[in-house]
Amino acid sequence: MNLQLINSFISIEEQQLNEEFLEQGYVIRPVDQPETLDELRHRIVEVACEHLQIEIPDDDDLFLNTLHQQVPVPKLNALRLFIYNRMNTEPWFRPTYFALGKSIVETLVGNELAMQNRVNLSIQMPKDDSSLLGMHSDILGAETPFEVVQWIPLVNTWDTKSIYILSPERNRDIWPQLKEITSQGGTDKLFEAVKDDLVWIPVKFGEVLIFSPIILHGNLINEIPETRWSLNVRFTGLFTPYLSEEKTVGGFYLPVTTKTVSRIGMNYQHPSGFED
Repeated sequence: MNLQLINSFISIEEQQLNEEFLEQGYVIRPVDQPETLDELRHRIVEVACEHLQIEIPDDDDLFLNTLHQQVPVPKLNALRLFIYNRMNTEPWFRPTYFALGKSIVETLVGNELAMQNRVNLSIQMPKDDSSLLGMHSDILGAETPFEVVQWIPLVNTWDTKSIYILSPERNRDIWPQLKEITSQGGTDKLFEAVKDDLVWIPVKFGEVLIFSPIILHGNLINEIPETRWSLNVRFTGLFTPYLSEEKTVGGFYLPVTTKTVSRIGMNYQHPSGFED
């Protein structure tokens, strides 16, 4: 009798993904459904063209990369908010976005998840200093430490057209000094202290970046002569602790993959007379 015995609760591939995430603070993989990403990007292009009152282009990639040739910086945020609000009213938007990185998120976080209530949209034109997100850690904004960010570009990104992250090792070194450094000069002083240790993450269209927002990260002025478009959202375990009443399940996060047995357990009422 030839028995196939199993010695681990997770696969070799899952273990490798976990180890890579712990070492780097992030992982990059192809999206789970490339054709779905193509359609999602095209829908965003259609909404952008509606706002700009122009014809839908033949080449989505070219349109997105050269947006700065059609839209002046002062009008950029109005366009971004129009797309952001429209897309987040679509019932398919969040499930579709989740599906693009589902296998990685479920490996790293779990399969009972809460998802940020809206998917964020970032558009960063070349040389534009109005769309900067300075160095920060999401946990300092009262978000749960049990979360990841799913970041998907709608164009190829690299160097200053992408985002940077501090290595987990350097992050651990600098963390006890955060208060002292920022009190002396804010996030600019903090950036100067770690700028030589930052990792600029190249992510191609068709790939998904999953990273820990505990680690210091941000962006700089885009020096690449192309416009960056990216989407991001946070995922956490449904039953993990939350640090604030503002950013908890039912508000900042919404349940998305609650299992049947969990629903039964959450609705269970113990009969009277059996209490200890």
